[in-house]
This record gives sequence, structure tokens and C-alpha cells, in this order.
Amino acid sequence: MSEGEEIGRSREGQPIRAFRLGGGSKRISLLAGCHADEPVGPILLGHLAGFLAALPEEDPLLTRYQWWILPHINPDGEERNRGWQSAASGAYGLGEYLAAVVRELPGDDVEFGFPRDSADGGARPENLAAHRWWLGADGPFAFHASLHGMAIGAGPWFLIEPAWRDRCQHLMSRCAEATAAWGYALHDVERRGEKGFSRIARGFCTRPDSASMSRYFLARADEETAGRFRPSSMEVIRSLGGDPLTVVSEMPLFITPGVGDILGPPDPAAGVWRKRLEDWQAELAGIDPADADALGMASESVAMAASGAGLRAMPIRDQLRLQWTLVSAGLEQVELQTA
Repeated sequence: MSEGEEIGRSREGQPIRAFRLGGGSKRISLLAGCHADEPVGPILLGHLAGFLAALPEEDPLLTRYQWWILPHINPDGEERNRGWQSAASGAYGLGEYLAAVVRELPGDDVEFGFPRDSADGGARPENLAAHRWWLGADGPFAFHASLHGMAIGAGPWFLIEPAWRDRCQHLMSRCAEATAAWGYALHDVERRGEKGFSRIARGFCTRPDSASMSRYFLARADEETAGRFRPSSMEVIRSLGGDPLTVVSEMPLFITPGVGDILGPPDPAAGVWRKRLEDWQAELAGIDPADADALGMASESVAMAASGAGLRAMPIRDQLRLQWTLVSAGLEQVELQTA
């Protein structure tokens, strides 16, 4: 597969590579890697870019669509999390994850770091690079998906553009059916508009937005964090014109039974699981990272305790399949709306 084009460099000087494939009239934007501890989206988009690059020019996927794919916008975060992401067994290990996971703080994550306008040079270099690249499109986008994950959840969770919440029945049906067919429950949470999350149905919610994020922290007298939020990738794509459907996938690395059975807030099952993870992480943090044997034994002990409590890792293959279901269902939804 081609390495794509280098559209910029990260904070630490690593190349950010992107792919523009196809010459169709409908522009499709796909992005992954915004959060450092969410590895599955970049895997999917790397495979997809390779697949599309190998197609003949006359293939309908290339003649109907113009694909703008940014497989990993956060290479520095990827490097910091590499220690737990080998996943040779097809799923990530909880002990390894808790011992080594690194995630950006609110207000510094890449998803909410895009420039407010072309004069906003204070954004992260990764965001500035992607923004310049998107501005090079010769028209608005029809669809944008930002592929994300979450540490724990009852199952997949799908976030939808608020302006499209009443126009996504096909997308919701397809994602719900695929989730059930592959043996998973949909994640569910009721946040009543907090940070922009408004529940639509079990497993489906509106996507967050930067203004709501800022208001959340302002209400907690954290003006510094509130002021650091910039537009998300979804907001940037919407600002380029048209009426694009924007969606976000949230695939759990680890399935936590009982979450969402009582929505709350608070969700009692979610609170119990968060406390367990905090305790296990504190246990691992007390071990010298240089003592590989001790850390390995402790990680195995944590994994056994978690399994005994009902937690299980979600296979990477299933996360990939359900992320692709969201993307393909989103494209179908756009086609239905423009038919």
C-alpha cells in the first residue's frame, strides 16, 4: 500500500499521512486516532486505504465517491501507548492496558483541537495539518466519520450529528441489527445534553460539541480547561458547507455487563466498574515498571479478577466489523437522503 501523502508533522515531529482516493462527486471524510488510547479506528482506516488503493479506477467505490482518509492523526499518542497495543491474541489485555495507558487531558485531546478559523495558529500542529488538508477539498463533504473507542462499556455506542437525528433510521437499524447479530448489547447512557450528548435510543446519542464541552467546565468553575476547547472534526467538516452527516463510533475495549440497565444518572453499574478499574490501576501503578516479572504477575492477577467479575475484552475483529457497519450504513443513509 502507498504511504499516502504527508500533510504535516506532529508535535514530536512524526509524519501525519493521509489518503485521497477516487474521483466521485460525493466526498467522504474518515478520521481516526484522535485519542491516544483508541487504537482500533486507525487499524480499520489503514486497511480501508489499502483496499481502496488496490481497486481498479473504474470501480464504483472510486467513481461514485471521493475518499479523504486520515488513518492516524495522533502518531505521538500511538507511540506512547504502543506497550499495550500488540494484541497478538486478537484482543487487548486489561492488565497491560491499565499499567501503560496514556490519554490526553480534557482540552488537549486532538478531537477538540481543530482551529477556530484559518487565523487560529494556536491549535496543535496535527489539527492544523488536517484542517489545511480539508480546506483543499473542491466542495463540501457528504459524510464524515470520526472513529473512537472507550475503555469500558456495555457494548458499541453510536453518536450521530444532531441535525440528522431524525433522518438516521436506516443507519440506526443497521447498526442495531449488526450489534445483536454478533452477540453484543448496545451501550446506553442518559446524559441529558451534558457536553452535547442527548440520548436518541438505546445505543444511539447525539455527538458532543465544543460549545457544550466548554459550558460543562465553566459550570464547574474551570475556566482554564473550558477555554482550551476548539471545534471538533465534526464541526469543522460541517463548517465547510452543505449538510454532511457526521457520526462517531465508540467501541469498548472491555465489555462491562450491567452498564445501562439503570440509566441514571448516575448509572450504578458504571460506577462500580469505574471504581474497580481505578483500584486495579492503582495496584499496578505501585509496581516498579522495570520489574517485568512482578508487573507481569500483577497484570495476570488483575485480568483474572476482572474476568471473575464478568469483564471481557471485545475482540478487535468485532470492533472493526461494527465500525465499518457504522461507516457503510452512514453512506447508505446519505444515499437515501439524496436519492
